[in-house]
Amino acid sequence: MPLRRPAEILLVEDNPGDARLTFEALKSSGTSTNHIHHVNDGEQALRFLRKQAPYTSVPTPDVVLLDLNLPRKNGREVLTDVKADPALRSIPIVVLTTSSARDDINSCYALGANAYIVKPVEFDRFLDVVKSFELFWLQTVSLPRI
Repeated sequence: MPLRRPAEILLVEDNPGDARLTFEALKSSGTSTNHIHHVNDGEQALRFLRKQAPYTSVPTPDVVLLDLNLPRKNGREVLTDVKADPALRSIPIVVLTTSSARDDINSCYALGANAYIVKPVEFDRFLDVVKSFELFWLQTVSLPRI
């Protein structure tokens, strides 16, 4: 059953411009009741997901939007760690990145990504992509309860 409460979304993005753009797209899509949490690198993402300091009281995300090119621990490493952790592996991870390289796409799916989205350059197209993400992941599919 699709979510009947605001979704908890973890955005893992180190580029402030891309993070702001994603926030704006998520908020402008008409489902502004969703809660968007943001971290800047892969190590912070894993601490957030594992509820380690300073994230001990955060909610478990319903879905993670993960960039690939991150400092400290890249997106592939985060994906590997999350999917290897029995407590976290069922959280859907949607890779949201600028890379359209076939090797990146294939490797992310092999590591357990649930979807791979290439960030469009044009803002209007980016809005459409985010609306499609929300329609599918937050209004159509049944997400696990963790």
